[in-house]
Amino acid sequence: MKVKEYFEQDEFAKMTGVELLEIENGYAKARMEIKPSHLNAGGVCQGGAIFTLADFAFGVATNSHAQLTFSINSNINFFKSERSGFLYAEAREIFSHKRIASCEVEVKNEAGELIATFSGTGYRKEIELPFDALK
Repeated sequence: MKVKEYFEQDEFAKMTGVELLEIENGYAKARMEIKPSHLNAGGVCQGGAIFTLADFAFGVATNSHAQLTFSINSNINFFKSERSGFLYAEAREIFSHKRIASCEVEVKNEAGELIATFSGTGYRKEIELPFDALK
């Protein structure tokens, strides 16, 4: 199985419209088109939808080593709201160890404006994933 095929099996990401654009060792880029189903009562993209996009990018980046990694802590800061268009999440692993991974994610709109930042810590299990680790 190819690494991209593995992450395309994420049913929640598919349901919410999140798609994987790029994946490298410790890096991932994903996007989500804001649909009416993503809007909150105030008419802007719901924070949970933005979190889902960022969390998916985090998950892909930290699992790119083909070792199952689960989030054990995450934090998100919102700076700007959006009503339509695409949002992009770029995740970069800033620390990678046998057991612990740390990753920073920036979520931007189509104009490149910062919408949110997400930071997450992952715990690596002793379970290998069914694809070759990215080098």
